[in-house]
Amino acid sequence: MPDTTLIGLFEIAEMANVSTSAVANWRKRFPDFPAPLAELKSGPVFGEGQIKLWLAKRGASDSEAIELFYDQLASKRGDPPELRDKVEEVVRKLQEQATSRKRPGILLGRVQGGKTKAFLGVIARAFDRGYDAAIILTKGTKSLAEQTLARVKDDFHEFNLADQIDVFDIFAVPDLTPYELTRKLVFVVKKEDDNLKRLLSLFRDRYPVLKEKAVLIVDDEADLASVSFRRGGGLTSPGVISQQVDQLRDSLTRSAFLQVTATPYSLYLQPDDEVLIDGSSLFKPKRPAFTVLLPAHNKYVGGDEYFDKSSDPESAAFYFFREVPVAERDALKKEDGRRFQIGTVLSEKNGAVLRDAIASFLVGGAVRRLQQRAAGQRPQKYSFLFHTEQSRSSHEWQQRVATAIRGALVDQAREDSPLFDQLIRAAYNDLRRSVELEGVALPSVDAVKKAVVESLETGQLMITKVNSDNDVKKLLAEDGQLRLRTPFNMFIGGQILDRGITISNLIAFYYGRSPNRFQQDTVLQHSRMYGARPAADLAVTRFYAPQHVYQIMKRIHEFDAALREAFESGAHEGGVYFIRKDPSSRLVPCSPNKLLFSDVVSIRPGRRLVLSGFEMVSRSSGCKRLKQLDDRIARLGDSATEPVLIDVDQAVALVEIAYENLEFPDSTDDDRKAHLAALDHLSRTCKVPGLKGKVWLLTATGRDVARYREEGRFSNAPDTKQQKDVARTKAQEIPVLMLLRQKGDDARGWRGLPFWWPVIVTPCSAATMVFASGEPVPPETPTPRGPDRSLATE
Repeated sequence: MPDTTLIGLFEIAEMANVSTSAVANWRKRFPDFPAPLAELKSGPVFGEGQIKLWLAKRGASDSEAIELFYDQLASKRGDPPELRDKVEEVVRKLQEQATSRKRPGILLGRVQGGKTKAFLGVIARAFDRGYDAAIILTKGTKSLAEQTLARVKDDFHEFNLADQIDVFDIFAVPDLTPYELTRKLVFVVKKEDDNLKRLLSLFRDRYPVLKEKAVLIVDDEADLASVSFRRGGGLTSPGVISQQVDQLRDSLTRSAFLQVTATPYSLYLQPDDEVLIDGSSLFKPKRPAFTVLLPAHNKYVGGDEYFDKSSDPESAAFYFFREVPVAERDALKKEDGRRFQIGTVLSEKNGAVLRDAIASFLVGGAVRRLQQRAAGQRPQKYSFLFHTEQSRSSHEWQQRVATAIRGALVDQAREDSPLFDQLIRAAYNDLRRSVELEGVALPSVDAVKKAVVESLETGQLMITKVNSDNDVKKLLAEDGQLRLRTPFNMFIGGQILDRGITISNLIAFYYGRSPNRFQQDTVLQHSRMYGARPAADLAVTRFYAPQHVYQIMKRIHEFDAALREAFESGAHEGGVYFIRKDPSSRLVPCSPNKLLFSDVVSIRPGRRLVLSGFEMVSRSSGCKRLKQLDDRIARLGDSATEPVLIDVDQAVALVEIAYENLEFPDSTDDDRKAHLAALDHLSRTCKVPGLKGKVWLLTATGRDVARYREEGRFSNAPDTKQQKDVARTKAQEIPVLMLLRQKGDDARGWRGLPFWWPVIVTPCSAATMVFASGEPVPPETPTPRGPDRSLATE
């Protein structure tokens, strides 16, 4: 008798106790899945008997294959093949290799680069491979824990409806029934003493049966080994959280430990004081049991865009940065009528950049919304993050200033005043340069101005102060991101916005944090402008910060990128030279545990090392040295047509003379010691006979580069493209030193004294090098963490 009972995907899902997305996935994965008897508007329908028979066969032979959590999750989220491969790799290695807090598995991603998506995939696949529970350790803020909890619940929602997976905040675990304890369990736990105590009690006291389960512990945002070691009295010991995690793991029958981080520096940290390898200063990343590199998705925007490409006039990134005068940053710290009059907010010198930033935000958002309407798309809502201080009083003052600027702009828009027209056209003309580089059609200035006027008059610019967990909780959308309630959303806040909180469609970031010590992981996490960004949004994105803050962020990006490249390339087994100069000026090893980041310079293979931000000494004091250098270079032969090979001692001497004619108004730009150390080290560590201790010299004269670029930043490209290409071709085993004689005219921003501008191109075959210009940290003191100071590189 033919099968006449028809059922759809929903009925099949109920029958098999899985989600409808799982059934849809079966149809794709299994060739023997029954064909539909008909395709209705509501979806395909099948014969009930055929489905039952198929499920019975699968249940007898391969029941696990049809109920794989990760396959269902990956299908639902649309995970690309490269992400699926990494998820499989992580879980395979967790099964094959023993992991612990001291030797964890590491998933190395990027800031705002999809790490949460990846580790939730790992948890799902781990459940498929026999793990019963997962513990997610989050940063110790309530808002981030809630965002993580919302994200986990969203991804595992259908599994929860099917009674397959339960997700709990550790402080909201109900009395669990024996039936519920048979499910897969996920606990979200803040890295905080009381949270860990509650977790220990759950496993030890309330439900001892949990100790018999296979448990995966995921340390999220594990930057700088956040489940960490503490140092004191010359001894290294685990911190409180580390001890609690160890206590939990000691009580479990089977467990695995995975750290998720965006900071490769943690790979090179060692709990031991003595970390030299065979007397060499080449430190190898050996602490993790394994490391899996998470690929950046195709829409990811990170430090490469904001810093590396910022010197390329053919890139939209060339126009991203706008300097905030320190006087303005300080005036916005607290109310002081001597520095800022709120009644004349649009004409205040110490608020000019913020005023222009808000105008640019409105213009940029209007451009994008008009472009989206023209393309038949739904107009998006955009965000502006203002983050310069931690104190609540500062946030209140900043909110008053921003609100006053908005009010003044509304008044000027209604009057269609010359000032308003000037502000809009200035912002439009600035953004036009980067929009045109992206090849995107630009609406007319009149259309944009009309849209901005409408947004101001109808209250579309919302200004929100966020400085507590409660504020964030009220503002979070269901997906865990800050909710954008109006077309234009400006968020003013401090530390609560530092880490993990995701802000979508961010096209303006006004940043001014300047603590006594910049921490590498902290500054990276402050980079909220990183993440998935459409190219068209990038074209209207602007980043505002004091120059020294921007340089520190750039240096820290360089340090992060240097270690990441060293590890990813696998060259020299991922090793990195950590070196310093001893009191006798000899290059000696320096333990990465003892670095003062304020004195660190990162040097990457195949890159240009070039100083900027300097000015010349006076003509009277510099002429003699200039002639001396001219004569020395002339005696070395024709190095302008083709590079010539010289001894490294000669090269160092030339650079030293060139440097004596340079002065640095801001000492943070002065990396001359690191230049010389890099040139010396990279030449002497060459292993090719005949090249060891040598340097290629390439010179040019008649160069006329201005001190400042068009948009006001210091020039850092004294060489031409042809010179760069020649240098990079030669820089295979030893460095190339380019000395480029500049005219130094007053009209170009210099002091009327010609000078030689050194550029070093590091050899492609070299190991990454980290140079510490200061003294190492004594073992008995806590290890400081602050900014690195990378050379300007391309």
